[in-house]
Amino acid sequence: MSRARSHLRAALFLAAVSPRGATTGIAARRELSARPAPQKPGMEYQDAVRTLNTLQTNASFLEQVKRQRGDPQTQLEAMEMYLARSGLQVEDLDRLNIIHVTGTKGKGSTCAFTERILRSYGLKTGFFSSPHLVQVRERIRINGQPISPELFTKHFWRLYHRLEETKVDLAVVEVGIGGAYDCTNIVRKPVVCGVSSLGIDHTSLLGDTVEKIAWQKGGIFKHGVPAFTVPQPEGPLAVLRERAEQISCPLYLCPPLEALEEGGPPLSLGLDGEHQRFNAALALQLAHCWLRQKDHQGIRELKASKPSLLRQLPLAPVFQPTPHMRHGLRDTEWPGRTQVLRRGPLTWYLDGAHTCSSVQACVRWFRQALHREERRGSGPEVLVLLFNSTGDRDPAPLLKLLQPCQFDYAVFCPNLTEVSSTDNADQQNFTVTLDRVLLRCLEHQQHWSRLDEEQASRDLWSAPSPEPGGPASLLRAPHLPHTHSTSSLVFSCISHALQWISQGRDPVFQPLSPPRGFLAHPVAGSGASVLSEAAAIHVLVTGSLHLVGGVLKLLEPSLSQ
Repeated sequence: MSRARSHLRAALFLAAVSPRGATTGIAARRELSARPAPQKPGMEYQDAVRTLNTLQTNASFLEQVKRQRGDPQTQLEAMEMYLARSGLQVEDLDRLNIIHVTGTKGKGSTCAFTERILRSYGLKTGFFSSPHLVQVRERIRINGQPISPELFTKHFWRLYHRLEETKVDLAVVEVGIGGAYDCTNIVRKPVVCGVSSLGIDHTSLLGDTVEKIAWQKGGIFKHGVPAFTVPQPEGPLAVLRERAEQISCPLYLCPPLEALEEGGPPLSLGLDGEHQRFNAALALQLAHCWLRQKDHQGIRELKASKPSLLRQLPLAPVFQPTPHMRHGLRDTEWPGRTQVLRRGPLTWYLDGAHTCSSVQACVRWFRQALHREERRGSGPEVLVLLFNSTGDRDPAPLLKLLQPCQFDYAVFCPNLTEVSSTDNADQQNFTVTLDRVLLRCLEHQQHWSRLDEEQASRDLWSAPSPEPGGPASLLRAPHLPHTHSTSSLVFSCISHALQWISQGRDPVFQPLSPPRGFLAHPVAGSGASVLSEAAAIHVLVTGSLHLVGGVLKLLEPSLSQ
């Protein structure tokens, strides 16, 4: 994503939820026209998104930016300029009661939990997140709902006008990339900050060690503003502590969710997966701190312990979650993260994991979900992987983590819903070329084949002897024999991949007809017969949130409404 586009999306949100506007004008820059385009008849939502997409930078320019590495401080200066051009000043953001959240993985889920908890108190919430799954307006939510196409269109074309009618009680703002130089970090006085689990990602921008990445994430800390984090490895935790001490930011470590469940019934989470308990624990602390800072009347229900010192950081208070908090955690929805869709014989498991640690969590969730599933008839059950990875991520370690699931078929495709996405601006991406993304899919297939061959060689010399209750017992039986080297396919778009996997058996996804030569490949032909006759098909979609978004667009047409 280009700087100009990320700046504009953040400015759209901040202007939409701001309590007042200003009239300061600033000279033009190359990336974004200083004169806002007027809204005219015919300038509809898709026109607005297409115009927004013109701010994307092509692949070669992105590579040039990575090589040259300009001063990152200019990103924040540019964001302040765009904000002023929209009719706001940085001082106006101080009134938004912002909860600012960063992290490598889980920050979006943490934001979703936090927003839903505080909305359960009757507060009007704003929520800014990225990336979107199906439509760009998902990034800007009021009371949990994406802003309407009409409001997005109106505000896009008239960005310099404030939208008084959408003023909110608080705004939950998810950092895009990093923290220190992210465009959301023009916020000067958030109410509270949070850091979810840290790991390796976006190394070309943030650094190649977890400690360097932690330094970037700690850049959202502010003087005197409370901040919370979940348990981290010792190295990055020390960096966060140092960053907090440098600016006198009180930083606390979240106690485990089990500590908050003592003396009461277990907490029910709307998002599945053991890793979501860390995100929920952080969300509870953020919501609790926000309520206390704002002296909300519901805070009197809370009986919290005093913070106690643990390891390198003081431990955050332990308290009994209120009914509002319990309801918020239970009712949280966050599509594309540990999401399950059951459609006839098909079960789709959707998770946008794209780092090693998040893929590990995804594998645990997937295998546990399979173990809970009831068998459907006496026929074979087929396991299918639908995978893609983007950016500068190395796919090999991600695919290696997925291999123990013993998929019968591994399918790879670009993050394109159709071969041509010109009819849907929300799915357009000018940052990469079609040839490049298809080449990357072929590389994924080659990695998978090599891993298959290595596994086959190991199997010749050692026979598995799974322990009762061990990981192998989570696999389902009867199961098709696991094939090697010939069990992978590449398709040119998501729609073709889903057509092959579903074989017309998904009652919602019913495309008109497959393209010519669809089953020409031997694996495609033989696999089609297997999938058509299977008692159940379990499909894990992972590796990229954009891939998950494209799949959801086709499987859940209502999301495009």
